[in-house]
Amino acid sequence: MISLQHLTLRREESLILDDVSLDIRDGENWVILGRNGSGKTTLLEMMTGYLFPSSGSVEVLGYKYGQCDLREVRKEIGYIGPSLMEKLSLSDPVWEVVATGAYAYLRFYQTIPQEVQDQAIAMLEDMNLGALAYHPFGTLSQGERKKAMLARCLMAEPKLLIMDEPCAGLDLYEREKMLAEIDKLGRRNISVVYVTHHVEEIVPLFTHVALIRDGKLAGSGQKEEVLTKEMLMAAYDIPVEVEWEDGRPWIKIRSGGTTI
Repeated sequence: MISLQHLTLRREESLILDDVSLDIRDGENWVILGRNGSGKTTLLEMMTGYLFPSSGSVEVLGYKYGQCDLREVRKEIGYIGPSLMEKLSLSDPVWEVVATGAYAYLRFYQTIPQEVQDQAIAMLEDMNLGALAYHPFGTLSQGERKKAMLARCLMAEPKLLIMDEPCAGLDLYEREKMLAEIDKLGRRNISVVYVTHHVEEIVPLFTHVALIRDGKLAGSGQKEEVLTKEMLMAAYDIPVEVEWEDGRPWIKIRSGGTTI
């Protein structure tokens, strides 16, 4: 599915990634977890071919980067990130924004086939956004926009879905609604890579975790093996306890030996 081998990225005197290797197999759903500036988004940009390492190799969906047409690879990858949302028209109806995902357009300038419109509306209804299908995209809340973005990605039936902090900026209510939709992706034939710095966003869908610290891989593997208090303390430099409930990890922060 994804093979990242010995990735190193240098920018002048700074070492952004330092010999990172990661293998993601078919049927696995990964979270890339780490502090701000640790190199998480850099890894995503390399997976999508928008950034190339100083050294190392990237292979995604059987395509080896540098030896393939990246435009063909990206047709099989869905992406949700802040840069894409900024490019969409706030005045277009929500169903139309979702429908553009079937063609990888940012906006339609021709007649949209009825079957594509029907598919977009059905996708919105599945995410409990059907009542908003004809509203301007700009009238949606941040949480609703991000759910619509997820629907847009799924229109093209990608083999791989890459999500860069999709819950950033959401309140607790909107975050949990978004995470519920993400968890439902287990019903689809799709692999997910999800970047976050919040452990509590790791819903049961996710099977594996890669911990990134200062551009290095601090740990990777099945989530229960990686999300231990020892590994999290090493990654975040704070004393923690980890509790699991319904397949999700929850963090307690300790200060001076007392939970706060």
